[in-house]
Amino acid sequence: MNKRTWALLAATMVSVIYGVTFTIAKDVMPQYIEPFGFIVLRVGGSVILFWIVSLFIPKEKIDLADFPRIIAAALFGVALNMLTFFKGLSYTSPIMGAVLMVTTPMIVLILSAFIMRERMKKRKVLGIVLGLAGTISLILYGKSMINAPNEMIGNLLVFINAVSYGFYLILVKKLMDKYNAFTFVKWIYTFGFIMVLPFGWSEFDAIIWENFTPDIWWKVVFVVVFSTFLTYLLNLVSMRELKPTTVAVFIYLQPLFATIFAISLGKDDLSWVKIGSAVLIFTGVYLVTQKKN
Repeated sequence: MNKRTWALLAATMVSVIYGVTFTIAKDVMPQYIEPFGFIVLRVGGSVILFWIVSLFIPKEKIDLADFPRIIAAALFGVALNMLTFFKGLSYTSPIMGAVLMVTTPMIVLILSAFIMRERMKKRKVLGIVLGLAGTISLILYGKSMINAPNEMIGNLLVFINAVSYGFYLILVKKLMDKYNAFTFVKWIYTFGFIMVLPFGWSEFDAIIWENFTPDIWWKVVFVVVFSTFLTYLLNLVSMRELKPTTVAVFIYLQPLFATIFAISLGKDDLSWVKIGSAVLIFTGVYLVTQKKN
C-alpha cells in the first residue's frame, strides 16, 4: 500500500477506536470507576506513555512564550474536554454521545468566525442552524431506555466537551506548525493531568481494584492505550499525508461505528428522535464542510 492508503487506513482506525470507546467506557463507569477517577487513570497513563516515547525522538526546545498556549490547550483539550465527556457519557447513551461529537466541525467554524475573523457563507450558516436544531432536539428529547440515567444532563455535558475540543483545535494549530507534535503533546498532557487531579483524585482513590474482572481490566487498558495514546499516533500518520479537512471528515464515521457496536451488544437502542436528530446534524455538517467548486 502507498503512503496515502496507509494514512486513510490510520484515519479510519481512529474513528473505529473512538466509536467503540463510547460503549467500552460505559461498561466501566460508574460501576467500577467513577468518571473523574477514570479520567485521572486515563490521562496519567497517557502522560507516562508520551514521556517514554519522547525519550526516543529528536529533542526540541519550547519557547517560554508558547507555554501559555500549551496550558490553555491542556485546559480545553484534556481537562475540560475529558471531564465533561466521561461525566456526560456516564449519564447518556453511547449513540447519543457519538452523534453529539460530530458537532465539533461546526463549532470550530463558529469559533473561527469569532476568534479568527473568518467569513461565513449562507450555506454554512444554514448548516450550523440545522446542526444546532438536531443537537438541541437530541439533548432535550433523545431519551434512551438503556444505561442512560440522566440523558439531558449527559447530552449537555457531551456538547460542552465538543465546544471545548473546538477551542483546543484552534489553540493547537500554531503549535503544530512550529513544533514536532511529541515536543508539546507531552506537556499538554502533563499540565492536563495536574488540572484533572483535584477533580478526580477522591474517585481514583476510592477505586476497589480487587473488584476488577479480567474483562474490566482489558477495557481500562483499551481506553488508556488505544483510545488515548494510539489514536494520537494514528492521527499523526494520517496528518502527514492528508489535508486537515480530510482527516476531520473521518469524525463523521464515529456515530456509525458507535451505533453498530452498541446495538450489536445490546447496549443501546434506536428511536425516531435519535434518527431525526442525527439526520439534522449530518445535514448541517455536510453543508458546513462542503467546498464551492
